Amino acid sequence: MKTPPDAATLESLLDKLEDPPTALVRRDSLFKKLGLAEADVATREQVVAVLVKHKALLQRPVVATKEKALVGRPKERVEALLKPLAGR
Repeated sequence: MKTPPDAATLESLLDKLEDPPTALVRRDSLFKKLGLAEADVATREQVVAVLVKHKALLQRPVVATKEKALVGRPKERVEALLKPLAGR
């Protein structure tokens, strides 16, 4: 939250994301309070625009390696992503 990703960083993250781009957006009370709907985050470009404007909507945690990125829920997904790196 203190150093939110800029558009270029989000684009780079999306290039590696195993999840659909829209998975990066939290659907919480702020999402509703802002009057956003699924149609507002349906495309990659929309996801980047919304997250640059409303950094608090970035799903957390997001875990990235050099090759892959994913939303870290459930936590077992993070373990599966990082396990192959532990042997390096």
